[in-house]
This record gives sequence, C-alpha cells and structure tokens, in this order.
Amino acid sequence: MPANLSPDYKKAEQAFRAARDESERLASLKDMLRTIPKHKGTEHLQADIKSRIKQLTEELAGPRKGAARTGPVHVIRRGGAAQIALLGPPNAGKSSLHVQLTGSRADIGPYPHTTHAPMPGMLAYEDIHLQLIDLPPISADFFESWFVSALQPADAAVLVVDISDPECTDHVVAILDRLDERKITLTDIWPAGGQASADAGEVEDARALDPFRVFLPTLLVANKIDRNPDPEDIKVLKELTGVTFPAHAVSAGSGQGLDALGRFLFEQLNIVRVYTKAPGKPAEMDRPFTLRAGASVLDVARLVHKDFAGSLRYARAWGGNVFDGQQVGPEHAVEDGDIVELHMR
Repeated sequence: MPANLSPDYKKAEQAFRAARDESERLASLKDMLRTIPKHKGTEHLQADIKSRIKQLTEELAGPRKGAARTGPVHVIRRGGAAQIALLGPPNAGKSSLHVQLTGSRADIGPYPHTTHAPMPGMLAYEDIHLQLIDLPPISADFFESWFVSALQPADAAVLVVDISDPECTDHVVAILDRLDERKITLTDIWPAGGQASADAGEVEDARALDPFRVFLPTLLVANKIDRNPDPEDIKVLKELTGVTFPAHAVSAGSGQGLDALGRFLFEQLNIVRVYTKAPGKPAEMDRPFTLRAGASVLDVARLVHKDFAGSLRYARAWGGNVFDGQQVGPEHAVEDGDIVELHMR
C-alpha cells in the first residue's frame, strides 16, 4: 500500500535531516509523527519514528536523578562550513591524518583502537573552516553502538585506508557491510557532482522509502603512500571492492597530498561564502557566512540573526552575477564571494 506522504510530513522530514542537534531532531521527529498519514501503508514507518523518539528522549534526559554524566559525548554539534566524519579500519592512520589537518591532540599509537570517542577538529581552507570528526575504527568485529547517532549531523565522510596493507580491500568491504547493517550508506554522489543524475535520483527515492537511512558523500583517502605501494593499488582496491568513490592518495606522515583535501571538500560540498556589510560601511571580508549552492538572501538573513528573516525588505548585492549595489529580493540566489547588505522593514 503506498504511503502517500503529505507535504507537511515531507517538510518535517527535511527539517529532521537538516537538524543541527538532538533537540532539533527530536522536535522534527514529533512533527513527522504528527503529520504522517495514519494507515496500513505507514505502520512500519510510524513504528520506526516512535522508536527514534523514545531513543532520543532518553538520550536527552541523560542519567537518572542522582547519577553523574561520566561518559564521553558521542554526538558533536555541527560547526564550521560543514562536518566531515573520518572513518576507517584500525591502524589506517586516521588519527594521524586528523592531527596533520587540524592540529588536534588526537591519540596516536602503533596499536588498534587508540580512538575511543569522537574527536572534533577544524581544517582551515582559505577563510573558512571545515569540521573534521575523528571517529573510532570500524572492523568486522568492532562497531560502536552510538555510531549512527554520531554520523547523523555529518555532511560527508572521508574513508581512510592504509593502501600499503594487503588486507585493505577486506577492511573496506567490512566497513561498508557494518555501516549498511545500521542504515548508513556511503555514496559517490556529491552535491557538486550531479544531483540531477539518475544515481542521485535513486538516492532520493531510497531516502523517501527509508528517511532514517544516512547517505554520506564519501572521499576515499589512500594513506601511507610514502611506503611506496604500487601506483595501481588504488585502482585495484576500487575494482575488488566495487566502490566508485573519488580517491586521493596521501601520506599523513610526510604531508604528501594533504593540501588537496580542503579544496576538494569545499568544491564538492557546494559551499558558498557570503560576506555582509552594514549600509555606509565596508564589508566584513574576514567573516563569511557559509551556505550551500542555491541558497538565497533570505537564508543569509537567517544566519545573521534568526529574527531577521521576518523583517527583511530587500538587499543590495555585489558579486559576479549582479552589478555593484544592485537591489535584490529575499529569494535572490547568492553565489560564492557575494557581498550582501541587508535592509529591514
């Protein structure tokens, strides 16, 4: 029986995916349950939503009265222009990569499972920062129970493998299988790489059937190329595993190839930087607001202040697609590098 989901439900579902923290996610789940059509075709989905509401409510309630919060935080609130999760098997050099890219103090050791909890860090790219989250390793016999919650806010994933390890193909297959068991799909479809493609349409169809499945655009990072692996090893890895993720070869030890990662993530996530100015004053060129391609002046106003959207009259814009100081409406699409001057009622 078809679900025939209503526009209000789809709006709530979209808000759930865009939620920045657990409280926002819980509010969206309650809206989804309130607006979902109640008939036999949605019984399984209703049950899934109720289960998620119960789980999130318990997580937000914290320990029982009198107990202390002693455990690590497993969900990192999204920060910077985007949140990217670092995934990989034990000893792939994931934490070393995190340290090199962000300057974090992630634990590094020549033994498996040195990472026990999410470790956030900021990768600087030009005048913005990308939030990289170092996560515990995944293997055929090890998978943290809280991984799904930790990946919910992520915009993308970086799958790190030791390309010099003869068993790296087995590691990739195990990781994909363990994630798929928990409704996490790593995909080669990036926002800048063809959302209009047939494959992207298939992802949207799959997401509509299972709104709680997480789809993460993924970059394959072949680490430890300083150990002189065969140049064809990445190609062989992709052929044997069937993955089609874009790939970069790097060395966290020597720094080789690391400079390319920030630009790739920035471009493929369709990040747009918008600078603001007050009337009669110069633009604040050191503090861009970050959005995604297709965002509007109204979206910029919401980022500047949550109350601005309701009182925005128009804006003046400077950029490649407008003449200097052109008056534009709230729905005007902004582009990377635009300067916007907001005018309120």
